Amino acid sequence: LCFLALDLKLGKKVNEGKTKEVYELPDIPGCVLMQSKDQITAGNAARKDRMEGKAAISNTTTSCVFQLLQEAGIKTAFVRKQSDTAFIAAHCEMIPIEWVCRRIATGSFLKRNPGVKEGYKFYPPKIEMFYKDDANNDPQWSEEQLIEAKFCFAGLTIGQTEVDIMARSTQAIFEILEKSWQPQNCTLVDLKIEFGVNILTKEIVLADVIDNDSWRLWPSGDRSQQKDKQSYRDLKEVTPEALQMVKRNFEWVAERVELLLKTKSQGRVVVLMGSPSDLSHCEKIKKACATFGIPCELRVTSAHKGPDETLRIKAEYEGDGIPTVFVAVAGRSNGLGPVMSGNTAYPVVNCPPLSADWGAQDVWSSLRLPSGLGCPTALSPEGAAQFAAQIFGLNNHLVWAKLRSNMLNTWISLKQADKKLRECTL
Repeated sequence: LCFLALDLKLGKKVNEGKTKEVYELPDIPGCVLMQSKDQITAGNAARKDRMEGKAAISNTTTSCVFQLLQEAGIKTAFVRKQSDTAFIAAHCEMIPIEWVCRRIATGSFLKRNPGVKEGYKFYPPKIEMFYKDDANNDPQWSEEQLIEAKFCFAGLTIGQTEVDIMARSTQAIFEILEKSWQPQNCTLVDLKIEFGVNILTKEIVLADVIDNDSWRLWPSGDRSQQKDKQSYRDLKEVTPEALQMVKRNFEWVAERVELLLKTKSQGRVVVLMGSPSDLSHCEKIKKACATFGIPCELRVTSAHKGPDETLRIKAEYEGDGIPTVFVAVAGRSNGLGPVMSGNTAYPVVNCPPLSADWGAQDVWSSLRLPSGLGCPTALSPEGAAQFAAQIFGLNNHLVWAKLRSNMLNTWISLKQADKKLRECTL
């Protein structure tokens, strides 16, 4: 295995599953090597076959998916892809629960819920959990069972707060991946994930792998075109030809999963400031745009003192075909936002740099507009950047993923603050 790990010194084997092995890394404290196998299984390994090349396919899929989620802001155990068949991850104590998120009713859900037709859609997506217990075929568990189990991993007891965080994270992760597959005209039907507690940070993070065994994926929303492991489960007989068909499906996914890290949709924010004295306010907008991966340009122009130049700058950005959101930064009397809004079909948002002395009076020039203008006002630079991100997120899954992840992380921080406060009070 050393040649697979590219000269990494491997420590003892921590764990071995049906499709992977986990090794300690003595030279990288707090990390492990996740080594995939050329093996495919179904029904708790009741069916098991060697599929040449599967380790590399699974590793590519997992590495791309975790990179996408990590760049969006989801906390994961993934560190980096190490070789064709292995990646480095933070060492976690695994929570023995499979979290399943479903958009469409199919598979085991239909067996457990007779009367529900295949194709029934869940809004919001449906969350279920299953206790990892091969001997009992991974029974479905309730939240109450998980809380009453009083599990403790890496010093963290799994209580209501932790269960809520995992449930909320499962939904967010599913929605980000669902949105990311849409530009490929692929429907993410359902998703199975696991969490662990990072032994160094004591945080709950998305762990294990997300590969073609972890989801159902239907091109054009058509089950007959399924590209996931269900195509292996459905085989009446495993012949070499049938395994090749399954492998082609896995390769199809591995090729396209790399496209999830890219977007064809361009976009930019152009901040127009009425005076260079507003530069520090505008720099905050630019910095906030960068957190969403949105390019931002700063320009100086005054609609009062040089309206012809303001409209010339506007035309410059309208003429090159890149979707643009204009942010108007003008204090005192804000003519910049309303003039822009009245002369472009592109979105314009006001973000006036209000002063303590006159802010209460000045803000009305941004809020009270002539009829026919649709120009909202965000008082905080971060709010203006977020408004632009929400517009671009409609057509750019990478921006949308960052917005969705921000919502989740804000919710988690409030949840943890509440837990901490209650512990102090008690």
